[in-house]
Amino acid sequence: MRKGESEGLARKGNFLGREMQLAALPAAEETRQAPSYRRIMRVIAGQYRRRTLRSLPGREIRPTADRLRETLFNVLSAGDPAALAESVWLDLYAGTGAVGIEALSRGARMVYFVESSKAAADLIAENLRTLGIRSGFRIVKSETAKALRQLEGADVAANFVFLDPPYRLRDEYARTLEALAGSKMLHAASVVIAEHEKRFDPEEAFGQLQRYRKLGQGDAALSFYRRSIIRPQSPGRSNPESRYL
Repeated sequence: MRKGESEGLARKGNFLGREMQLAALPAAEETRQAPSYRRIMRVIAGQYRRRTLRSLPGREIRPTADRLRETLFNVLSAGDPAALAESVWLDLYAGTGAVGIEALSRGARMVYFVESSKAAADLIAENLRTLGIRSGFRIVKSETAKALRQLEGADVAANFVFLDPPYRLRDEYARTLEALAGSKMLHAASVVIAEHEKRFDPEEAFGQLQRYRKLGQGDAALSFYRRSIIRPQSPGRSNPESRYL
């Protein structure tokens, strides 16, 4: 092969290489512009059973896994499908709203979704619209501490409070549980549930708020708290967390 032909082939090869790189750019761009709603979850039981819920990509929102959510509601309902009827919930650091939506599906009268992220609050609204839920909820776009003060000022009384801060924000557990311990929104039978990493313990007590149960599943755990007021139990009542009235 003559020298000129060799140089021509080399230039052609370089050109083809660049052409292939440019051809690959749209695919990369398509990946960056993937749909914002990615992760799919389902409502476990109740009126909206098996209906899908959407989440957001990335690690900013970490939805409560379907299996852990099922465990949570099995504990609270204790086998009684009507156990949560007419209850009032606070879903703090609500993320996708999956826990609060599960409560509505099982008969909750009111759920307050507290979420500071606009993207997450919009996602909760979208999930509710998709399910056709038009009442029985309020989305509070605010930091949790501020939202708790607002709700307490509005005389909200909660039967159940669920909190699931981003795992990296461990100080949020103590801050929020301490605020709840002194809050008028809780009464003697109210139950507070904190989802957290299994390797992290958010402590046994915060003022009068005492942990009475802890369940682990995979890398996550649920800690159950209530006011430390000893009350006589009626015969046959073995699951006081399922009785909120």
